[in-house]
Amino acid sequence: MSRKKILLAEDVELFLELEKSFLDPDFFEVLVAYNGREAMDIALAEKPDLILMDFYMPEMNGNEACRQLKENPETADIPVVMVTQAGNGEDLKLCRAAKCDDVIVKPINQQNFLNKIRQCLNMTVPRAARIEAKIKVYFDDEYRRRLQNYSINLGPGGMFIELDTILPLDTPLTVDFDLFQGETPLTCHARVAWINDPEQPKNPRLPRGVGLQFLDMAPDTMARIRDYVQASALAGG
Repeated sequence: MSRKKILLAEDVELFLELEKSFLDPDFFEVLVAYNGREAMDIALAEKPDLILMDFYMPEMNGNEACRQLKENPETADIPVVMVTQAGNGEDLKLCRAAKCDDVIVKPINQQNFLNKIRQCLNMTVPRAARIEAKIKVYFDDEYRRRLQNYSINLGPGGMFIELDTILPLDTPLTVDFDLFQGETPLTCHARVAWINDPEQPKNPRLPRGVGLQFLDMAPDTMARIRDYVQASALAGG
């Protein structure tokens, strides 16, 4: 299957990296715009298969960029999904008035994000493989404390770590871990994406701990994780 070209228009680096982390480079080519006017220029030049457009951006808001793209015969058929804050009814009205094809609300949920892409592109977006993996993980929390524990599972998009003391949701971390003994450790940024508390477990099959979402990951690091996951899955874990 040929890769689909997706334009992400977002001026906040954290949200941009989050969206990029959801898109498997084996299936998607990602283009980036940091404001509405730049998004229009890239859309005209590259003709992406799909545009995900943040509402609030410098120079030109996303809804105005969407409106102009839909009025231009060269770009009118490109699906545009607007990304806006939950609960803001006026913004949603402006998105619909701009003739967008769909809307995603923040905070962005990975599965909802991929479902919207699948619907707009009429394609199957495969789930990233995840394997059971006991890997020693070192990480620095927001207070620069050096902590360590073991992962329970691992996938290209993140891992679950067993922890006695739960870290707050969205805690930023720098994570280091070895996939193969003797190789250079992998280092990446991550955030606490979800919490598994025994009193209110999100996944009763898992122990107390946190699910980490990888952010701002270098392509070679992602490739090494994907190769490890696929090799382990073929070997039966």
